[in-house]
Amino acid sequence: MASVGFVQMLLLACFTSAVAAAAPGNYNHLVTAPQPLAVEIGSEFKASCMVVVTDEVTADDLYWDLSQKTVPKEQYTKINRTTLNVTVHISGEDEEWLYCRSRGVSSYVVLNGGKFMHAIYLRKGYPPKQPENVTCIALQDKNFISSTVKCSWDTVGRQSKDVATKYTLNFNVIAYSNRTVPAKGNIASVNLSVFPHFMEVEFWVEAHNALGMVASEHLRKDAGCLVKTDPPANVRVITEKTFATSLLLNWSRPISKGYVPKLTYEIRFCQSGAHEWTYVPPGDIADNMESFRLQKLQPHKVYVSQIRCKTDKACCPYWSEWSTNATKRTPEDRPTSKPDLWKKVYEGVGERRVQIICKDPVFANGRITHFDVKVQEQKDKTWRGSSEWESFPVNRSDGDAVHRTITLVKEIYLEDQKSLRVSIAAVNSVGKSPTASLSIPDKAHELPPVEDLRAWPNDGQMWVEWKPPYSTRSDRVTEYVVQWVSGDVLDWQRESRSTRLTIIKDHLRKFVCYTVSVYPVYSGWTGKPASVQVFQEQGAPLQGPVVSLNNKPERNEAELVWTEIPPDRRQGFITGYTISYSSGRETLTVDVPPDVTTYKLTSLTGNTKYDVWVSASTIVDSTPGSHHSFTTTKYASGEIELIVVGVSLGFLFIVIMAMLLCIYKKDVIKRNFWPQIPNPGESTIRNWSPDYPLRAETPKENCMSGISVLDMDTSDGKSVFEEDKAVLPLKKDKYLSEEHSSGIGGSSCMSSPRQSVSDSDEGGDMVDTTASTVQYSSVVATSGYKGQTPSSQAPSQAVFSRSESTQPLLDSEENPDVQDGSRQCFFRHAAGNQDNFNQLLEAEQPEELETLSFCPLEEDAAAAIEQMPAEEPSGERRHPSALSSYMPQLGGYRPQ
Repeated sequence: MASVGFVQMLLLACFTSAVAAAAPGNYNHLVTAPQPLAVEIGSEFKASCMVVVTDEVTADDLYWDLSQKTVPKEQYTKINRTTLNVTVHISGEDEEWLYCRSRGVSSYVVLNGGKFMHAIYLRKGYPPKQPENVTCIALQDKNFISSTVKCSWDTVGRQSKDVATKYTLNFNVIAYSNRTVPAKGNIASVNLSVFPHFMEVEFWVEAHNALGMVASEHLRKDAGCLVKTDPPANVRVITEKTFATSLLLNWSRPISKGYVPKLTYEIRFCQSGAHEWTYVPPGDIADNMESFRLQKLQPHKVYVSQIRCKTDKACCPYWSEWSTNATKRTPEDRPTSKPDLWKKVYEGVGERRVQIICKDPVFANGRITHFDVKVQEQKDKTWRGSSEWESFPVNRSDGDAVHRTITLVKEIYLEDQKSLRVSIAAVNSVGKSPTASLSIPDKAHELPPVEDLRAWPNDGQMWVEWKPPYSTRSDRVTEYVVQWVSGDVLDWQRESRSTRLTIIKDHLRKFVCYTVSVYPVYSGWTGKPASVQVFQEQGAPLQGPVVSLNNKPERNEAELVWTEIPPDRRQGFITGYTISYSSGRETLTVDVPPDVTTYKLTSLTGNTKYDVWVSASTIVDSTPGSHHSFTTTKYASGEIELIVVGVSLGFLFIVIMAMLLCIYKKDVIKRNFWPQIPNPGESTIRNWSPDYPLRAETPKENCMSGISVLDMDTSDGKSVFEEDKAVLPLKKDKYLSEEHSSGIGGSSCMSSPRQSVSDSDEGGDMVDTTASTVQYSSVVATSGYKGQTPSSQAPSQAVFSRSESTQPLLDSEENPDVQDGSRQCFFRHAAGNQDNFNQLLEAEQPEELETLSFCPLEEDAAAAIEQMPAEEPSGERRHPSALSSYMPQLGGYRPQ
């Protein structure tokens, strides 16, 4: 019994292996279940799992897995001991596996792994939907209708990648043929041997996939309803001068009447450059017609026309393509509207310059060749001027003929006290337009402007808003003129009297400043304008300001000046300037208002180089200007002048004080810088002895004049010194013995050093003198000398006579004839013969005087002394002892 069950199990395994071949693994199956081709997404799927020929596993041991997740037991249904059903919801478009597994632990289950017992592969998809809008068309091929019919339809519903939907076209010619054609996507073509004219056809589309099949609606039509012809051929336009508002169209039918007996046409036209077409009503066009007249057109305008056609059958939806453009200009006609008259006023001193400008009439109906103008001036309420029309030609290119160009008609110079009235008419080749008038009042009678004018850009357009003039004449306003000006470009548009908000119809350029003005017009008289400036769109300036110095920089400040950016380079309203300056270490900035073009930088450093530039800003961005460098001065303004003035004043003060000092201290200065030099002729040295006054003698050779040396006895000398001490105290250390001494009343002479007769015998000290006085002294012996008796002194009395001169001793000069150790004496005669004087000196020279370093006298000097007369020619007697003696100075005199 066991062997029979095992065989049945193998047979079932072989039978079900083909069904579950797509399952992963290679296992024998103990259970079986149905295997579907596809499951519908969104539906409920039911599956059964049954144990086959074994008692080891029952339905209680079975469970289900979907995408590796165990299906909850609530979705199980136990049929019997060996069968277990499950219900799962199909969602998503990706394929999945549904497993039936066993929890048994027998040797057989363990041998087979125990992982699963059966698997179902679920391919998901959508059932097909019925195709919609099935259409078929047969195109014209040259002069015939093509035998190939192309059909198309709209697919409905969704498709999955695992379950694709396929379409099939069925096309039947009734009672003739039946064609079935597989489609590629939603298009299919049926190739017939010949197009079935005047026959009925039926066609439909079938959609099918693994989940089912569905067919579209069966359509049955006349074959002529499938025809689409070519557009009409040879379309042309004919003008007639007598019909300025119409054009005549002619064309040819595209296909012979044998194939398409009747054609219906459609016509459209527009002015050249327009974006909308005007269609001729269908009721105005008859079938099979081949010409048509377009009416109610504007004269002298270029029109573009097109035509298309189709069969006359109502069931045919297919119009041919539009024909090629047929273009033609309508004939001219007399202008039917007024020219648009306006003015430009330039104010001057005592007068105004008025330019009369105008646009062509809206309905010029032709090319304007000239304007007829009549001008009148009003003064003292009287109109004066030409009563005849004056013609002004207009020169334009062909391209301007279709546009309302602005023409400068006339320029008039008008006094401030005068009003002006202008009448103008436009003339073309056919006739003259109605007359337009404009009145310009004098300045004293200009009417009030509008109020609260505003202009702003919005969505690429310029909006303008205002309020009516606040005056009793506001009800007389007939219209408003909105004007916009940019540089030399001016344009305007007219608005009705009820308008308060409007849009400028012209296309304004970006980054350009416009002056928008609104003029109220009072019954033909223009009022005062109200104006604002505005940009359609703002941007950063194209260039920055050019900065420079207004004057020479100072030590701590510099004044900058910069130029304003030209209006055509600003690209927006200047909101402010930013001054940047740097000395190399850091950059400082200063913001200034937009109406300031000069600025003084302060707190700068002296003798420093600065780099400065100015940036101009708008609401969008800023642009820097050119750089400029300058160097501050080392001193502030006036500082050098102050220093110079201070130094000059100080120097002047010193000079004045020095002059005052010289005036008040002139004696001291004179005594120190210009010592008094006594006149030898007035010196008391000549009065050493009352009996022997000195006389000036011509000095001998090798002696300076004015110097006398007298030798005397030792005893006489001592007495003289003692008496002199009693009379004049000796000064010490003033002059050295090696200094030179100057002679008395004459030039100095060099001699060997010797001791002065005024020195004491014991000490050998030099007599002291004051800093400013040199003592000149003489010793006069009154006790007799060599047997001679003085005339007036007592025998034993000696007189020391001192000169009162303050003359400094003169520097001696070295005698080149004197050898080392030798001495030379210089003498001055007091009176009498030189030879007798020498003899006297030689005879009477005492031996003691040699020790006193006096110069020895020659022998002939003594004899001369003895022979000296007792009286001078003047009657005075002079004792021989009245000769002077001195100690020669080697070093000159001490500075005073």
